[in-house]
Amino acid sequence: MAKLLPWVMMPSDWIMEGGLQEFRWAAEIGANNVAALMTFAPTLHRADRVSGVARLTYNDFELTTSLSRTKISAGLEILWKRRLIEREPEGRSTYKLCEFSPSGGWAKFPALRLYRDGRIPFFYELNLRKRTELDAMKLWYFIAARRDNDDNLAKATYDQITELTGIARDRLKTALSLLAASGMVHIEHVPSRQSEYGIANAYRIPQIDSSRHKGTVGRGLTEHDGFGGL
Repeated sequence: MAKLLPWVMMPSDWIMEGGLQEFRWAAEIGANNVAALMTFAPTLHRADRVSGVARLTYNDFELTTSLSRTKISAGLEILWKRRLIEREPEGRSTYKLCEFSPSGGWAKFPALRLYRDGRIPFFYELNLRKRTELDAMKLWYFIAARRDNDDNLAKATYDQITELTGIARDRLKTALSLLAASGMVHIEHVPSRQSEYGIANAYRIPQIDSSRHKGTVGRGLTEHDGFGGL
């Protein structure tokens, strides 16, 4: 396979339009929804930057995600039904990102620094048996889509996150803790617009533009960069 890039282009309009709400936790379907979001990541990573077509075998998906072939199939089926991918646009083992356009409508999505020996270690920690895992995956994609390229942060209140992802407010801290403990997201503190002395959380994916963080750009944050309290 082609060499991984530091980051790739992820179609993001569907996320900002509430598409993550469709990935719900329920009997029998919850685990498949986790699998769908897990299989979406390597598809994004291998997609051509012009055509949006990725070439991946089931062996590739297995190595990257640790998923069984049954779960890979179920995950890809969900991505296809929700019009996030097209199947076999250029023959077997090819997938095309729907709504992909290099000219816009995309967000940076982490790639190279997620991997170790061809695997995404965080995915190997998931067992597809907990709602928190689905919440964490949805939150991860949301943060990537919401990220501001100027300060390398995603800023959103809990209410905004709940509205766009469908994750219940009382489950957000648990999902964030899972991502933070695995090094998938860093939580930063920025001034809040709601209070002169208040602070609010912002979120950074450390595998994207890793040299741009609070220590290098944070001193330029002002109350105008903040947002409502959580």
